[in-house]
Amino acid sequence: MGRLEGKVAIVTGGAQGMGLAHVQRFAAEGARVVLTDIKPEGAERAREIGKDVLFVRHDVADAAVWTDVVRQAEEHFGPVNVLVNNAAIGAQLFFDDLTEAEYRRFFDINQLGVFLGMKAVVPSMRRAGGGSIINVSSTCGFIALPGTIAYTSTKFAVRGLTKGAAMDLGEDNIRVNSVHPGNTRTPMLEKAIELGADLVTRQPIKRIADPAEVANLVLYLASDESSYSTGSEFIVDGGITCAH
Repeated sequence: MGRLEGKVAIVTGGAQGMGLAHVQRFAAEGARVVLTDIKPEGAERAREIGKDVLFVRHDVADAAVWTDVVRQAEEHFGPVNVLVNNAAIGAQLFFDDLTEAEYRRFFDINQLGVFLGMKAVVPSMRRAGGGSIINVSSTCGFIALPGTIAYTSTKFAVRGLTKGAAMDLGEDNIRVNSVHPGNTRTPMLEKAIELGADLVTRQPIKRIADPAEVANLVLYLASDESSYSTGSEFIVDGGITCAH
């Protein structure tokens, strides 16, 4: 029996990178998964993984679409036990170049999208008797890097959203934790890698992570093995935050 046998999960940003790794691992461990993404290729990824994965086209900044995602999850699989708020955007934008419109886009996807996801899924989790919400932040939820003011501010905010929700939802047997990946081989990091950026000299484990290594941690938090963990930060970063 898999570690998520009988559970229903929603994973946002599941068409590629870490999100796809989470979906693949969840399905392998017995979960029925709704893979959501703004990218239509998510439909092909879902078919490749198997019949227990459903694709829904999804803008995480749209509350009405969130309602439809949860409705489809319940219609196809039943009440939702697990939500992974994984979808996010990132780009290097320095303070003087950052416009209000660009900042609002970061806020809408990286921060508001997490809040809307929690709001939409909690009633379903209550019907399920509880659940686990996993909000994917970043090491930039602890430290700032040059040109990351918009990204960093939203990822710090995800930590606060996580802790506040954990306080309010504990009595419903709903756990809420944040995951903070470091340098991980995803499309978001590809450009920096191609340009030859030295990303790992400041960390003890001097390599970039595979998305599956982050998925291992997310799987633990989705499973009942983490039943006494809520409102906490789980770091998977090769040690890059050791000096901070």
